[in-house]
Amino acid sequence: MHLSLQLSLPSTMANPLSPPPSPIPLLLPPFSHLRRLLHRRSPYMPLRVSVQRTITEEEDEEGHDVRISKNPLGFPSEGNRVDDLYLLSAGLRRESLPRHVAVIMDGNRRWARLRDLPVVSGYEAGLRSLRVAVELCCKLGIEVLTVFAFSLDNWLRPKVEVEFLMSLFEQGVREESSGFLRENIRISLIGDTSKLPSSLQELITNVEEGTKNNSRLQLVVAVSYSGQYDIVQACRKIALKVKDGVLAPEDVTESLIEEELVTNCTKFPLPDLLIRTSGELRLSNFFLWQLAYTELFFSQSLWPDFGEFEFLEALRSFQCRQRRYGVKSIQ
Repeated sequence: MHLSLQLSLPSTMANPLSPPPSPIPLLLPPFSHLRRLLHRRSPYMPLRVSVQRTITEEEDEEGHDVRISKNPLGFPSEGNRVDDLYLLSAGLRRESLPRHVAVIMDGNRRWARLRDLPVVSGYEAGLRSLRVAVELCCKLGIEVLTVFAFSLDNWLRPKVEVEFLMSLFEQGVREESSGFLRENIRISLIGDTSKLPSSLQELITNVEEGTKNNSRLQLVVAVSYSGQYDIVQACRKIALKVKDGVLAPEDVTESLIEEELVTNCTKFPLPDLLIRTSGELRLSNFFLWQLAYTELFFSQSLWPDFGEFEFLEALRSFQCRQRRYGVKSIQ
């Protein structure tokens, strides 16, 4: 006889937007990463990509059949409305979606070790999860997605690993650059780019210039970045302006500092939602200024396992929050 343990939240804690929990095997911890091995794709399995555009028929608001073209990643092409049916099925409200989502993509190496795979396989699988996140942001109408790809501290990792990461990043940018243009996605890179290989610096400059007028989604990639670095470089710029007489010390305000942070490349520099994967409960020197009033969501999933279900779970959690921005309600 098969035994299972059914866990349920009290009615006061249950989230009506979330699907009911499935039975959890008695001998397996509810957040065990080993559970995920049974239902995840091999890191060598290619991402679902179709070469040709497909045509689907749907009904518009007046009941007429309309033909909607789908791009290779499977979400509606630029110019089509946000998928309201998808929002409804996911338990989401368009007016309550975050405009800017930031992600600390953690757990690539642990994912590989759990499968007895080389560390590089974890990073390759993580790149596929990033593609899924970009696809979902486009589908949902989220305007800015920032991902913490490589910190300043990561330069201290083994040289072979660092060189592979730089190579993988360069390869990913080259392969996706045409897709960024086609899908109207703008790419911005933030961080100390002087430390990057010259070929990668040149590539990034070209891609940023080529996509600067795109408006569907802005993908901000933090490479060679840390929150402390960001604040220090902003203070240095302001100090020079004070020294040159352009500014007076009393002119320095929170807004002025925000204007000098590297996130000034986007019209929504302060994230509404931060997602961190792998179960770690820390910020790891990321967006120390920008996260002052950001809602935080910590996922037990390792980044390569963070897919559509997990992303929607984070968005549902965000929509259940009451954002007060430091103002306490008197009710």
